Amino acid sequence: MKIGIIGYGGRIQGIAKDTLRQDPACRIAAIVDPRNEAIQANRERLGLRDDVRYYGSAEEMLDRERLDGVMIGTRCSSHTEQALKVLPTGLPLFLEKPVSTNMADLMRLKASWEANPSPTVVSFPLRVTSIVQLVKEIIDSGKIGTVEHVQAVNNVPYGGVYFQHWYRDENETGGLFLQKATHDFDYINYVLGMKPTSVCAMISKQIFKGDKPAGLKCIDCDIKRTCPDSVLNTKVPHWEYCCYAEDTGNEDSGSALIRYESGMHVSYSQNFFVRNEAGARGARFMGYKGTVEFDFNTGIVKVYMHHTPRVETYELKAGDGHFGGDEALAASFVELMKGSTSSICSLEDGIRSALLCLKAKESALTGQFQAVEFDSQPAFAAK
Repeated sequence: MKIGIIGYGGRIQGIAKDTLRQDPACRIAAIVDPRNEAIQANRERLGLRDDVRYYGSAEEMLDRERLDGVMIGTRCSSHTEQALKVLPTGLPLFLEKPVSTNMADLMRLKASWEANPSPTVVSFPLRVTSIVQLVKEIIDSGKIGTVEHVQAVNNVPYGGVYFQHWYRDENETGGLFLQKATHDFDYINYVLGMKPTSVCAMISKQIFKGDKPAGLKCIDCDIKRTCPDSVLNTKVPHWEYCCYAEDTGNEDSGSALIRYESGMHVSYSQNFFVRNEAGARGARFMGYKGTVEFDFNTGIVKVYMHHTPRVETYELKAGDGHFGGDEALAASFVELMKGSTSSICSLEDGIRSALLCLKAKESALTGQFQAVEFDSQPAFAAK
């Protein structure tokens, strides 16, 4: 099974390796990337075969190659544009999240997918982790009753990547609801089995702002030895930019209240300046009979029964790559290439999560509740 890759970045390299491990019949046949020469020069280190072919555009690759599947791993703002080239071919597609970074692109993607419903796996690994699967199993069993409230949190201890690396460019990321919350919104949607109907949100930028010169790099800063966020102190070489410069983008915390079809609501909050053991990612799902809570970082699920003095504790061993979710995504993509019609995480799921993120962003900017639906006039047009 021959795979073509559009945008051979670090994330898609990991997913491609997982895919090749799933089935020895899989191989990377072609790559489209503006860094083709550098990739070829480092193909041995990257584990690429000598017979991989390199193209300057997706159109050229799709025209010349007889592929069994395509992976898109470009920077975020290009996901939609590249997907629009692949969907009409009908080839199985692995698409990185977010599927779109603005409403105009999302509407174009939705229209193309409705006209060309190609089998697609969207890169939402959290929903397929063993921990979320267990939580859904407990909830679906009726043990805690129907879920009537959810409290979810994502305190990111590695948040510097969004202020000191290329992710600091909001034109690329679309903001941090699309970068991080899109994962959490997806697994919440999946566990609940319901659609969100409205959202209100708020964002703040309290820490990662300042008056340092635009484009300043840590290595050139006069306080690089004393600043706790300096590359010299964090030891993360690719976090090279000053996070206190005037061009540092992205909010550093955000929260959303989401109403669902049944009338119940979810509260969600994310933060990007906590560090070390303050990091946490998980949720509490509450019904009348009981509560289920979990944290990805600890791998612990607890079930608290409300009317009996009983607490059940499950401890799961998380796998590599998004707590084991990447491997499950790769396996689903292999099955699509073999002819399966069922995706573990469809493009419809990706579109729904992106829409919720974009509406949360719109709410934060306007201070108003937003209906989670497509408007005739997109609020965030493509730049």
